[in-house]
Amino acid sequence: MLQAALVSFFPFLMIYSAFSDLVSMTIPNKVSLALIAGFVAFAYWTGMSLETFAWHWALFAIVLVAAIALFASGHIGGGDAKLAAATVLWLGWEHALSYLFVASLIGAALTIVMMRLRGNIMPHRIEHVEWIARLYRADSGIPYGIALGAAAIVIYPETRWMESVFSLTVPGM
Repeated sequence: MLQAALVSFFPFLMIYSAFSDLVSMTIPNKVSLALIAGFVAFAYWTGMSLETFAWHWALFAIVLVAAIALFASGHIGGGDAKLAAATVLWLGWEHALSYLFVASLIGAALTIVMMRLRGNIMPHRIEHVEWIARLYRADSGIPYGIALGAAAIVIYPETRWMESVFSLTVPGM
């Protein structure tokens, strides 16, 4: 049961945040709060040491402060800032830079696709679909939650959480 929860909880929330950002340009606070609560619960259930737990929280604080600064300067959305911090809480120091790098690459590709899309005329048959029409508008932002969620899913299999899953499934260990 714990293995199934570890395999599905975090990826589900990453996918949910990506789709939410795509269709509404918002990442609900409940996603970041669920990630934080889930981290605490899974850290306890998998026996994470207090020292490791504290280091994860230190990373969370550093990324949150940096992301809030980016939000205050208008470079990212508030939901993106909270999601990035909650995500690195899960990934830890070992994977934070890889995550941020992959998110940057996916975000750059997403931005290029969005710029290309916005350079085209919107097909008449979809102009009444609000969320699609928003994607075509030049004054609309980039749904960067897609990049953050996708990068997290790429990095997650390398984390201690999946090590826990594999060690929990091996009989006698």
